[in-house]
Amino acid sequence: MTENSYGYIRVSSTDQNEERQRLAMQSKSVPEKHIYMDKQSGKDFNRPQYKRLIKKLKPGDLLYILSIDRLGRNYEEIQNQWRVLTKELGVDICVIDMPLLDTRNGKDLMGTFIADLVLQILSFVSQNEHENIRTRQAQGIAAAKAKGTTFGRPAIRPPDDFCQIVQAWEKKEISIHWAVEQCHMSEATFYRRLRELRNRQAE
Repeated sequence: MTENSYGYIRVSSTDQNEERQRLAMQSKSVPEKHIYMDKQSGKDFNRPQYKRLIKKLKPGDLLYILSIDRLGRNYEEIQNQWRVLTKELGVDICVIDMPLLDTRNGKDLMGTFIADLVLQILSFVSQNEHENIRTRQAQGIAAAKAKGTTFGRPAIRPPDDFCQIVQAWEKKEISIHWAVEQCHMSEATFYRRLRELRNRQAE
């Protein structure tokens, strides 16, 4: 049976560099056209390039991934996808950073047991680390907020002569386009600040 080599790369966001994973694929002589890459979270397998890869794989093909967390972050999902790839599709998998996770080796009962055990441990560690990162991020945000740090885009404050600009606009002395330009804000922000102004005046 002819073996075709494929590679799967995943990075969490568009600003994360995939170069290390790509170099690892090149070191295994994976053809560039056989390398599939997603730039999104590993929380599930609803990823466009991964889906394309699954449709392309045939029994006897070999799939390279650099590390188990590049496959996914969810413990159960990793286990399920590993079974789909190896049992249902008949594909071999090689995790480059973990030689024990190479399904071409140790196809006897003991070898399979060891590989399954390592996979369970690593996929659990992957999910646990992901959850720890989320916890630390939440704690960091909470601590920053407690110190008065604000998140998101800074609010656009109306200029000192906002009332005069509004009056001129209401009298049709200036257009809405000119009014928002004078205030250095969008129309939506202009109307929002206008509502706030009128609410204060009504109090």
